[in-house]
Parts: sequence; structure tokens; C-alpha cells
Amino acid sequence: MRRLLSLGKREDRALAILMAACALVFVSQWPALSRQAYLEQVELNSLLAGALFGWIFIAPLLLYGLAALSHLIAKVFGGQGDWYGARLALFWSLLAATPLMLLNGLVAGFIGPGAGLNLVGLLWCAVFLWFWASSLLAAERPQGAVGA
Repeated sequence: MRRLLSLGKREDRALAILMAACALVFVSQWPALSRQAYLEQVELNSLLAGALFGWIFIAPLLLYGLAALSHLIAKVFGGQGDWYGARLALFWSLLAATPLMLLNGLVAGFIGPGAGLNLVGLLWCAVFLWFWASSLLAAERPQGAVGA
């Protein structure tokens, strides 16, 4: 995260990271959607279209809002970062945690609901939150702070 911040403020970089993460999350849902289409005897294309719309068009807007909210909360607790750093922290964390999201999708598609899916989902959430918290700390820490 510190390396990304040191490269300068480039909104195109942040957007590319976000779109890559959203695309990978969309791909991670394919096995589960395929399973759902088979079990419920519904058209797979309509399920994929809905997921595509959600992850490529709606999720980025919501994630921008979540990043802004996280920056405002960090400001309340003395954060010294900027809006760009908060966005980059969230977007990078989502991208960094996508391998576990892909595993979660495979478990959802091949094994289905159960303890395994819950465990992988919990692991993904924990890793994502850890990435986000540490990235946000790096982005909001005062520039002259030790370890920044």
C-alpha cells in the first residue's frame, strides 16, 4: 500500500484496481451461479447478466461511497490522509483478497452450502478486513509517523 501511495495520485490507477477486483469477484460467482441455474432450472445467462451488472456497474459506485465513509471515520480518529488514499486502500484490499473470493466461489459451486463454504467465506472476510485496516492505517497515518 505504501508503494502504491508513493507512486503519486493517479485516479486511473485506482479505478483500474477497482475494476480488476470487481471483474474477479464477478468471475468468482460463476460456479455458484451455474449451480443455482442447474438446481433451480433457470437460465444461466440471466443470472450472469444480473451479477455482471451488479459487480461492474453498481458495486464500484457503492465502493466509492464506502471509501469516502471510511475516510470520514478515519478523520474523526485523527487520520491525516486524503480521499485518494482511502479509495486506494479499499480498492487494493478488495483486489488483494480476491484469491480467497475465487476459492469461495469454487466451494459454493462444487460443494454448495455448508461448513466448508462458511469457513472459506469467514476466512475471506477476515483477510479482506485485515488488508483494508492495514492499508487504511498506512494511508491515513501522518506523513512523518514512524513506520509509515
